[in-house]
Amino acid sequence: MKTDILAFGAHPDDVELGCGGTIAKLVSEGKTCAIIDLTKGELGTRGTDEIRLEEAAQSAKILGVAARENLAMKDGFLVNSEEYQLRIVKMIRKYRPEIVLANAIDDRHPDHAKAAKLVSDACFLAGLRKIQTSLDGEFQEVWRPKQIFHYIQWKDIKPEFVIDISEHLDKKLEACMAFKTQFYDPKSTEPETPITSKDFYESLTYRAQDLGRLSGVTYAEGFTTEKLIAMKNFDGIVL
Repeated sequence: MKTDILAFGAHPDDVELGCGGTIAKLVSEGKTCAIIDLTKGELGTRGTDEIRLEEAAQSAKILGVAARENLAMKDGFLVNSEEYQLRIVKMIRKYRPEIVLANAIDDRHPDHAKAAKLVSDACFLAGLRKIQTSLDGEFQEVWRPKQIFHYIQWKDIKPEFVIDISEHLDKKLEACMAFKTQFYDPKSTEPETPITSKDFYESLTYRAQDLGRLSGVTYAEGFTTEKLIAMKNFDGIVL
């Protein structure tokens, strides 16, 4: 399956929180997108890993992505190992994305920064011909994405560019709230966490609004990039 965009998250809901609006926008424009969750989020305070898998599937339907897979790595203990790198290499070679979206380069949860480096390294390795992989018994051709962009999560990292999601914020919020066990629910009797508060839910809007204010649109999502971006012209810039 050839996709335009492959988005990775250390945990189910990372992609929705960090770049759900961007994914929704790309899908609306006819781009093919897929999501790979590295772990099942089994250490999460609320819910279970089985429930989170169900929530992730529902969110994927809301966003309209072509596929979503979970690599079942160990939540809380991500390591940049050969085993984990090769699992990701197989996904890159399977979906053959032009662009990879990955976790924030620095964040409150240690898995996020680890996932950012793990995915980045795997993107490079996926392009090496002497690393041979197979999936479902079939040999995989090498593939290296053209760009890796990191979305922004808990920490207030300064973006190097933003995507206008003004018409897609509602879809982002809907996809996030598909994870009913994880976010604000005044009726829940489960323990509170930093992301279950009403303030956190509201921050999804006001953070997007603030990036929009700074960039001249209504709502935006920010990204950092691993290499300098070359533009053919100025046509894509919101003026």
